[in-house]
Amino acid sequence: MGLQVSDSSMTQVTKRETYLNKLIDAVTAETAAKLPLPQLRQTARALVQEQTFPSTRDEEWRFSDLSEMLTLDFQRAKLPSDKELAAIAPPLAETQDSRLVFVNGLYVESLSARSALPDEVVVGNLAELYAQPQLKAKIEQRLGQASGHNEVFTALNTTGFQDAAVIWLPRQLELSTPIQVVHYSYSAQTPVVSQPRCLVMAEANSALTLVEEYYSLGQAPAFTNPVTEIWLEANAQVNHVRLQDESQSTFHIAKTAITQARDSRYSCVTVDLGAKLSRHNLESYQTGEQTDTRLYGLSAIAHDQLADTHSLISLSQPHGTADQLHKCIISDRAHAVFSGKVYVPREAQQTSAAQLNRNLLLSDKSRVDTKPQLEIIADNVKCAHGATVSQLEPDEIFYLQSRGISAAQAQRLLIYGFAMEIIEKIAVTSLRESLTERITAWM
Repeated sequence: MGLQVSDSSMTQVTKRETYLNKLIDAVTAETAAKLPLPQLRQTARALVQEQTFPSTRDEEWRFSDLSEMLTLDFQRAKLPSDKELAAIAPPLAETQDSRLVFVNGLYVESLSARSALPDEVVVGNLAELYAQPQLKAKIEQRLGQASGHNEVFTALNTTGFQDAAVIWLPRQLELSTPIQVVHYSYSAQTPVVSQPRCLVMAEANSALTLVEEYYSLGQAPAFTNPVTEIWLEANAQVNHVRLQDESQSTFHIAKTAITQARDSRYSCVTVDLGAKLSRHNLESYQTGEQTDTRLYGLSAIAHDQLADTHSLISLSQPHGTADQLHKCIISDRAHAVFSGKVYVPREAQQTSAAQLNRNLLLSDKSRVDTKPQLEIIADNVKCAHGATVSQLEPDEIFYLQSRGISAAQAQRLLIYGFAMEIIEKIAVTSLRESLTERITAWM
């Protein structure tokens, strides 16, 4: 007897396919013919059309229900007025003259500054840099070429992103000044979709600190679909901080893809505080020997927020190292998801990897689904993984009370200590201090 498919199931599949086609039309409306990289976009569009909008029946999405998005008619985002742009926050103290600002995926020259950066560093937006033949060739070589580019939302971004932040460090240059890339989504009344894009290329023996931030202007529903590609050549180093603090009416579905050559070092601190639903696909591919990857994450959510982190560390060459620690603080009716995979094929002998997910539930209705995974084929490795789910320990609260601290203060101190293990890894002082204040206010 053949597989039986109900009419309702077929209707839902058709509905999701129709919705995905509407999203394609929305992100390619009006200016599609004027956008650069037409062949790349055409290929990406074909990839999207081969797929359907994810549902909880898909294994990778079974804990993240996107059905509410199906009720919203997202339109292509546009640049707001100068009055509305006045609400943009000032830069970090360390990035007064080294930041790029994008609103709804569009570059805002008046709010950006690059005077603190040396002439050898290429920092700008795609629309400006793609006109230069040397940069055009470099961009075409890297943009949209990272592993995982065929995932549905990644391909959707490639189909219709309007502009992109581009950072290119030449060989031997160790940049001491952090570069800040800030993305705002603006949705006043109509639901909008914006598709930020970022391309970072660190050539051999170069070093960079990148701060990537996401915020909201306006309270109407919004869909932010960013993609960041980071390429590290031999012995390059990138320290990456990623903050997502968008409004409670935003759906944030992101991809960060890192490709590491021999001897390169990549570290990332991700902090997720905002959005109604956030999903971050964080993928690191070690393509050379003796590479090092360090991923640290914090999700602090409340009310009915959902924060989903899907990570992949692929150690495909010998002598690689990786360390991952992801923490979740979940209050009220919020729901956190962690799915992390460490992949060690036969070629990756003498590698070392550790993965840990720690979760703190602050209410009886908060929820977490955690799935740390090791897939090891090599036989000479040192790998470990684990997960913990707990509440605040009464013994710890009692101990602090016995030292004259109230029960409420004791709870806040314990939550603060849990979060600060991640926040303290941020090397940019002003951002670390502002996030400390933000976490304190959140508590």
